[in-house]
Amino acid sequence: IGVLGSGDFARSLAIRLVCSGFKVVVGSRNPKRKAGLFPSAAEVTFQADAVKKTDVIFVAVFREHYSTLCDLADVLVGKILVDVSNNTEINHHKESNAEYLASLFPACTVVKGFNMVSAWTLQSGARDGNKQVLICSNNQEAKRIVAEIAQVMGFTPVDMGCMSSACEIENIPLRLLPAWKIPIFLALGLFLCFFTYNLIRQVIHPYIREQKNKLYKIPIEVVNTTLPCVAYVMLSLVYLPGVLAACSQLYYGTKYRRFPDWLDQWLQHRKQIGLLSFFCAALHAVYSLCLPMRRSHRYQLIETAVKQAVEKKMNIWVEEEVWRMEIYISVGIIALGLLSLLAITSLPSIANSLNWREFSFIQSTLGFIALVISTLHTLTYGWSRAFDENQYKFYLPPTYTLTLLVPCTVILAKVIFSLPCIQQRLLRIRRGWEKGRYVKFVLPSATGEYSSGETSSNV
Repeated sequence: IGVLGSGDFARSLAIRLVCSGFKVVVGSRNPKRKAGLFPSAAEVTFQADAVKKTDVIFVAVFREHYSTLCDLADVLVGKILVDVSNNTEINHHKESNAEYLASLFPACTVVKGFNMVSAWTLQSGARDGNKQVLICSNNQEAKRIVAEIAQVMGFTPVDMGCMSSACEIENIPLRLLPAWKIPIFLALGLFLCFFTYNLIRQVIHPYIREQKNKLYKIPIEVVNTTLPCVAYVMLSLVYLPGVLAACSQLYYGTKYRRFPDWLDQWLQHRKQIGLLSFFCAALHAVYSLCLPMRRSHRYQLIETAVKQAVEKKMNIWVEEEVWRMEIYISVGIIALGLLSLLAITSLPSIANSLNWREFSFIQSTLGFIALVISTLHTLTYGWSRAFDENQYKFYLPPTYTLTLLVPCTVILAKVIFSLPCIQQRLLRIRRGWEKGRYVKFVLPSATGEYSSGETSSNV
């Protein structure tokens, strides 16, 4: 196999090919100077000599340098050229790099591939997760040859069709978290809303009503009150679209009716929403551990102790508050542990080791249990505060009462769907049953002739 180029990717590619058992010939304009950079098993020579000795050639040079290969047009006739290049911007050129290379060398067969594999992955091998190699070409035989090379190297080839797909393949590495934009904006929006709400209650209200400066609460306390709200609501938003989808299927009596685009997009972003929920919950745990470290907290402890000494209070133990905090912290730890399990199993390397039933049980059943336990964590935090009029500052209810709306709706809907009459109907729909569908049948008559008719599947 030939490799044209002597950059980082070309070196990593040559190392991976040699380790996979291929004989590699590297073509360089300065073979003597570049020979020491490649493994000793690879032959480093001039580009023309490398092309003559090989039939499959990886073109590991930038698009701007394709024109320097035009002198090799005669010896490249009939060769398979694998274009591994990428652009610096999405749709930077009207045609893809692979199509441009094919126009320069019409007598060659060009295959687009390996552009999504990094130099580090080539050196370390396809060990960390699922490493796919997207391949496209107008020649089926050339695609098959390149796919076999990818398999021997330890990668998973994916046929993306003809050369017109090359532009899309080249754009994929340039996209910055395309599936994360909506979940991130959603998380930021929720954070700003809850942060503003908590700021009004914890900082602005004491300043207006009691002339107390509580600005010191903003970096730690207000943020720590906001993070669990975002995590809790985001977790409920993971399971809310499933409830809406089930309602749609029950209403229309079929699973073949397409969901609205907004619901379809929502269903596709559940993984990212769940991971952001876990991220906010983990930050909440860290912030909570840091609360006793604050200087303000120490001052408050000393102030409380002095007041109790002046008032000669010997016993300040409140049994109810002790039990509330013990249960609150314990349930929170369990909820965080379940969220950690959900986050870990969503990783491709872990998910690929699970069958569908195992993955569905963890993500669906244990995920719903995590939502229920998070609800208990929130209710334990509130305890009887929801009925205390002092908690309604500026007549605004406590923050945790607002966060309970969506999760409790999801839990109530899940309970209703678990009723046998609704569960069985939903199961039939998801197995292909449709409301109002008519089925043709043929029955023999008394004379031996066959008569046809129709009946509803509802019957």
